[in-house]
Amino acid sequence: MSVELAERYLMQTGRRLPVTFVRGRGCLLYDDAGRAYLDLVAGIAVNLLGHAHPDVVAAVSRQAAELIHTSNLYLTRPQIELARRLVELSFPSRVFFCNSGAEANEAAIKLARKWGTKNRAGAFEIIATTGSFHGRTLATVTAGGQHKYSDPFRPLPDGFVHVAYNDAAAIEQATTDKTVAVLLEPVMGEIGVIPAAPGYLQRVREWCDSKDLLLILDEVQTGMGRTGRWFAHQHAGITPDVMTLAKGLGAGVPIGACLANPRADVFEPGDHGSTFGGNPLACAVAATVLEVIERDGLVGHAAEMGELLHASLQDLGAKQTRGLGLMQAFEFEEPKAKLFQQGCLDSGLIVNAVDDHSVRLVPPLVISATEIDHAHETMRKVAR
Repeated sequence: MSVELAERYLMQTGRRLPVTFVRGRGCLLYDDAGRAYLDLVAGIAVNLLGHAHPDVVAAVSRQAAELIHTSNLYLTRPQIELARRLVELSFPSRVFFCNSGAEANEAAIKLARKWGTKNRAGAFEIIATTGSFHGRTLATVTAGGQHKYSDPFRPLPDGFVHVAYNDAAAIEQATTDKTVAVLLEPVMGEIGVIPAAPGYLQRVREWCDSKDLLLILDEVQTGMGRTGRWFAHQHAGITPDVMTLAKGLGAGVPIGACLANPRADVFEPGDHGSTFGGNPLACAVAATVLEVIERDGLVGHAAEMGELLHASLQDLGAKQTRGLGLMQAFEFEEPKAKLFQQGCLDSGLIVNAVDDHSVRLVPPLVISATEIDHAHETMRKVAR
């Protein structure tokens, strides 16, 4: 019944797996028949604290009873407090709040273009990487450089140049007088968890400094402790000019953020906005998420569990495993990833086949060693 109604009333923008979830608790989801599933996808890297975390439930209930929305015509305490905490955890900057990762990247693109108008004689081109993923709006789907997502919507916006990931020399060669910024993911997520190579981000940072370009890092999937640091660029010891966040920031409540350092912070009143962005409900929940991550030591836990999860993938018959923290993937030689995904689902385990060969795992940061062992045993049985 659910499948039939979904096909009748929902636009068919994606292929949904044949299961209807009705509730969750911790790292477990339950379908409408009461069956439990161990969740290694976490709403695509969103549910950092798992499902129905008591602190998140309390924050939603408390803030909803006080104030949900006022618009950005006025000040609210949750928005200011969340911005302050994000800046303290990252780098000197100011924050624009929105509702998603795509919106956060749109804000970053607009910032770069205005910055180019003010500082680089109208330069507007952004160098991005082939195979990246930055959202589904026209500008962000163009920035992503994946033809399967962008080609149906041509003509696409001008101003994006694509080079291979992990190739700093290609960025240097693509830079012209029109270039204003470089936009990168510290770990490419949607394409199958491809981390930045050693030295790559450092060299790009140095290049941007030498050529007076902005470095924009899309940390929508990598941020908030997932890779074993608060933000993935911290592994490389660098700082971006602009950073975008979303996904895990709200642990399921939609929120996005764009942080810009003083050099890149060129927005003025009227340049940009969002009716719902930074509303008290989303900001109160996100502030709670930060508090729980810090209180419970989940950044370090993500690093520890990430090593355990990575080690558990070595005997699945994959030709390659890769990842950072609790952002892992493995790749089969044969095109059997989607069959593997379905087999896991049938066995009560949720994984994500990003294509015919690769499987992505981005579980909640609260996952335990026992749960990883259980997932490993299930995957081994399915992979046989």
